[in-house]
Amino acid sequence: MQQQYPLKGKVALVFGGSRGIGEAIVRRLATDGASVALTYVTSSERAAETVRAAGAHGARVLAIRADSADVEAIKGAVEQTIQHFSRLDIVVVNAGLLMRGAIDAFGLADFDRMVAVNVRGVFAALHFAAPHMEDGGRMITIGSNTAIRSGFPGSSVYSMTKAAVAVLVRGAAIDLAPRRITVNNVQPGPTATDMTAGHADMVKPLIPLGRLGKPAEIGGLVAYLASEEAAFITGSSVTIDGGYVA
Repeated sequence: MQQQYPLKGKVALVFGGSRGIGEAIVRRLATDGASVALTYVTSSERAAETVRAAGAHGARVLAIRADSADVEAIKGAVEQTIQHFSRLDIVVVNAGLLMRGAIDAFGLADFDRMVAVNVRGVFAALHFAAPHMEDGGRMITIGSNTAIRSGFPGSSVYSMTKAAVAVLVRGAAIDLAPRRITVNNVQPGPTATDMTAGHADMVKPLIPLGRLGKPAEIGGLVAYLASEEAAFITGSSVTIDGGYVA
């Protein structure tokens, strides 16, 4: 029989957990019994609502303001989580930035900002969290199926950052295997969030299942990878996109 609270006693830190996919991840981890810290940048009201919704399941939930472009803020979020909950078992790096532009028009400042959040920020989260994590812990990054197929003009830089995350995860999994810490990457396709609000009609015909993904479906996959059932999965990128890259 499936355990009702498979993550009971665990502590999770979700970078970028105030809305969209991140919010769904926070809610699911809390529903499964974990205590959860989440980071946000500007949407303090959304973060507070996520804390209330996740806390309704009886979980302890903490919101931390931290910009994932700032490595010191990332380090501080890890430290605050440890101070508040006294341990760290699960790290989910969902914070990400999407800007589009053709390769001959994409500004260098935008390039640097996207790399800072989507690549350096992911590295920093894993780097600063790893020394504090319990042996047998779980690290999960949220990449994108654009690492496999860009699909649209103007997506080269975003796709590059997500491909970098997929490669980073493979190496990190080897580095942390002696401590039984698994490191995996979830690659969502088009998902019904604020980020895709204006593009749903354009992308739905390209998805064999004929619809966008639901944030809760991404949250469910993350929760599985965070569970004991997934203890033998590491260094993997798992695509969840309704068949878009099939």
